[in-house]
This record gives sequence, structure tokens and C-alpha cells, in this order.
Amino acid sequence: MCRIAGRVSRQTTIDFKEDLQKMLRVMAHGGPDDEGTYIDGHVAIGHRRLSIIDLSKAGHQPMLTEDSEIVISFNGEIYNFLELRKELETHGFVFRTLTDTEVILNAYRCWGTKSFNRLEGIFAFALYDKKQQLFYLVRDHIGVKPIYYSLDDNELLFSSEVRALKAIRNDWKENEDWKILFLAFGSIPHPFTTFSQVLQLAPGSYLRLDLVSFNRELVSYYRSDNSDYSIHSKREALTQIQFSLQKAIRKNLLSDAPLGVFLSGGIDSSLITLLADKFLPSVKTLSINFDDAAYDEHSYQQILLEKTENVEHTSHRVTEHMFWEYLDDIWKAMDQPSIDAVNAYFVSRFAKTEGIKAVLSGVGADEIFGGYASFKRIKWMRLIRKFPSKIRISKILSKYKKSWGRLVYLRLHGVIGDYLFLRGIFTPHEISGLLKIEESKVWEVLQKVPFETPHKMNNIEYASFLEKKIYMTNQLLKDTDYMGMWHGVEVRVPFLDIELLKKVRSIPPAIRYAAKWPKYLLTASHESILPHKIIFRKKKGFTFPFSIWMHRSSKRFRALMPEGVETDLVAHDFAYGHCHWSKCWSLAVIEQFK
Repeated sequence: MCRIAGRVSRQTTIDFKEDLQKMLRVMAHGGPDDEGTYIDGHVAIGHRRLSIIDLSKAGHQPMLTEDSEIVISFNGEIYNFLELRKELETHGFVFRTLTDTEVILNAYRCWGTKSFNRLEGIFAFALYDKKQQLFYLVRDHIGVKPIYYSLDDNELLFSSEVRALKAIRNDWKENEDWKILFLAFGSIPHPFTTFSQVLQLAPGSYLRLDLVSFNRELVSYYRSDNSDYSIHSKREALTQIQFSLQKAIRKNLLSDAPLGVFLSGGIDSSLITLLADKFLPSVKTLSINFDDAAYDEHSYQQILLEKTENVEHTSHRVTEHMFWEYLDDIWKAMDQPSIDAVNAYFVSRFAKTEGIKAVLSGVGADEIFGGYASFKRIKWMRLIRKFPSKIRISKILSKYKKSWGRLVYLRLHGVIGDYLFLRGIFTPHEISGLLKIEESKVWEVLQKVPFETPHKMNNIEYASFLEKKIYMTNQLLKDTDYMGMWHGVEVRVPFLDIELLKKVRSIPPAIRYAAKWPKYLLTASHESILPHKIIFRKKKGFTFPFSIWMHRSSKRFRALMPEGVETDLVAHDFAYGHCHWSKCWSLAVIEQFK
């Protein structure tokens, strides 16, 4: 797990070295173990290394093939690299290192771009094919690892973080729409960023740049919406999920550096902990707890720990005082605006204090197995869409409960309107008031957000699609990456293992989302080891007591927000329970990215 950056130009006389080092310097937190650069005429590639597999100097990057014809700078982990290595050896390839990086190089030499879809793991890499004069940026199937780029007719710039691109150019044009997008979504949806010229490469795709003509092509090498239902019995489904998840966790436990598990006390992290305990002779787990009883999950963590044998557990308490103490560092760590990154910040910070370089997280389980409230609300949303007077109804209902104002988003046809009805932060009317712009401008911007059109899906399948493609990809995974790497910690997500996801998609929705109890397919497949008190506990996300802290320190929170908007929103709506804390926090976040 590392940080990568680079620059490719049509001109060969430009000195890239200084700019490349600036980009790497501002991302040193994500690669504290080593730094490397490669410059060849008009191509400059850089790398900051966080050593996880093969800790020796043999893992130094950028890495070249023996003939120096192919160069790679790689961020991530390839979990099936040993299997690929064995196959490549049968084709006559000889390996000089024990790294997964060298496997990617030889896989490309053997299979070309078809090799990208054969990689199982979390990755983003730049690959320079000197002989063919081709340059590639490649991102993993699900979008766990990010890569940002700016490309025009003369130059390509890329990096793992937007801050690296900002470090070498202070004249980036601000994306005039980002605040609208952020206030609607709570993050900036793909492919946009806070800068108009900087985009994020889509998950499961690669950018191919011809260095002679400078022609470029964006190619999707992976599609996840196929539904070949090959499993037709509940018994087989439970068996296959049990086998596939255990295999996924085994792969994610592969590490030559200290590794741990984040244990929240919920179903997902509890299951990872139990299986890691089964597969490893010693497991480090860490938890976060709070003084506020409504948010503290210590009792559930203890229930789970009593079922383990080889776990070394550490619990950390986060207080309101600590939040304020580390707030400046939280702002520095936040590479792009988000309303949901503070929890990832503290998990990663404590992992670092425990000497852990890689930590397993439960991100993805709710989206895949149906753990969110949206899975129940989706059928009502589809019914409401059929009402011709839904907009008028939303105006009436919002007077009694503000969240009903989101009904207005159903004016937007398709994926974006549906998602914002389920998870939108502010309505277009509210956004226009906050930003002092015409409401028509807000609608115009939202209609320009590109989205993938799914195949025909039932209600729960569609909810899963929305949660994965928008919420998980644009918010959870992005937050997890930059907060983890800010502390030099790799966050792994075994529930997003590509083979596990394929297995889940082979199960018909009627079996996949059977509603006997929470996340039935996941929990029933491991009912023999998961404590029933955890399976049947009330659903509760890993949430900080922001609402309590904001009420207790309302003056300090008001000071974080833009002048002129905080009085009505905080002093009235929030104080009287008419406004969710995320609305207040989003305004504080906007101030940091001015």
C-alpha cells in the first residue's frame, strides 16, 4: 500500500524532477518507508512506499522489468499474486522478488490489458510500456484505491491524492459546482473533485494514453451488474457464502507487516474477528468507545471477545475533548470534502499507535447483504414515484418533518433522484439559500451527474446497487483510504473481495435477501460461531456522538461555519431537533475547502 504520482508530457525538454518530488513529499504520510522516482524523457513516475508484502529493498518502486521496457508504480495489494506467479512461471517467466508488484509487470507482459481483470485485490497503478509507447492508469474493480488525474492535449498529471496535484500548481480552476454536489450528496460524486480539471478514474477501468499521438481512451474492463443465478437452494447459498467469505478473509490476512482487525461490536467486524482468530495464531483487535452510553458498544465487544482464543484486544476511548484536540489534523487529513470521515480518522490513528500497518474493516457488508434502512424504504420510494402530486405532497410533509422534503428529489428521473431521496443531505431549495444561487442552477448541476444505468432489478437489488455505486464508492471507500493513509495504515475490506462478490451475485435475490433476521445470508452462514446477541442486536452504524457534542459546544461549532447561515440552522433547527447534525457538519467542512 503506497502513494503514486507522475507526469507525462508531449514535450521532452521539461524538467519533471522538482515537481515530482513536491507531489511525493505531500503524500509522504501514505508511504513512510521508501521513496523512488523514474524519469525517461517526457515520462516521470514517482512512488512512496508503505511496506506490507516483502519488506526488503527488493520491493522498491517504481519497478522495472529486466529489460527496462515496462515500468510500474503500484498502490495496493494483489491477493492472488501467488497463484498468478505460479501460472506465469509455467509460461517461462522468472521472478527476482517476492512482491506482488513484479507479478503485475509479468502478467501485463503475458496477457496485456486482459491481465487487469485477472488481478484480485485493491489497487491503483501507473504502467509505462516503453516499447509500445503506451501509458496506463488502472484502478481496481470496486474502487477501493483512488487515482486522480488531469489530462489535456499536452500533458497528463496523476496522483493518489488531490493534494499532490495542488502542490505543484496553485492555479487550478475551482469546480464551481462542487459545493452544490457536496451539500446534496455529503461527498463529491465520481468523477468530480473540487477542481474542474481534476477527475477521478472510475472503478474497474483504465486510461490508455498513446504517447506518440497523445490519443486517449477510457476503457471499462469490469462490469458488476451481470446476474447469472447459478445457485438455487438456500442450503447451497449458505455453504457457498461461508466458503467464499472465509477464503476472502484468509487472503486479506496475508501480510509481512503487523496486521489487525477493527472490532466495533457489530455483525461485520465481529465475523471478521472470529474468522481471523480461527486462521491466525495471534490477532490484534482494536475498538473505539465513548463516554456517552448511547454510542458505547463495549458490552457487545466483550461478548464477542469471550468467543475468541488468540486475540490481543485494545480499546480506545474518544472524548469530546479529543475531537477538538485533533480537529486541525482531521482537516489536514481530509483530501476531499466529506461528512463522514472522522470515525475513519480515529480508527487509523489508534491502529498506528498500536504498531499496526494493515487493518481489516467491515466496509461493504451492509451494501452487499442488505444492512441499511434503505433496503426497506426502497419499495415505498418506487410507489411514491407513481404519484403525480408527489412534489406538492413533499412541501406539505416537510413542514412537519424536514426529512420529507427529500421527496422533491424524485423530480429527477433515475439513479441520482432515487439516491438523493434516500440519502440526500440538503434539498435544492435549501442549497440555493445556503449558496445564494438560483434553485434552477442546483437542479441543472444535479442533472449533469453521470450515472450507470442498471439492468432490471427488484427493489432490494436496486437498493444494494445505489448503496454500492454511490454511497460506498464516493464516500466510505474514499474516506477510509485518505484517513488510513494519513496515518500510514492500509485498510483492507474483505467483504469486497471480487470472488466473494461474484458468488453473491450468483444467488437469486429471493434467497440473497431473505428477511428472517438482519443480513440473513451473511449471518446464517456463520450462525454456529456468531453470538445471537450480536446477530439480533438493533442495527447501529459506527457513529460518533456528534449530536451530543454539538449541543454541548454549540458556540464552538457555530464558529466553524460560514457567516450568515449558522443562526437559523444551528440556533433554531438543530437546537430544537429539526435538523440532523450532518447538515451542520457539512457547512463546517465547506469552510475548510474555500
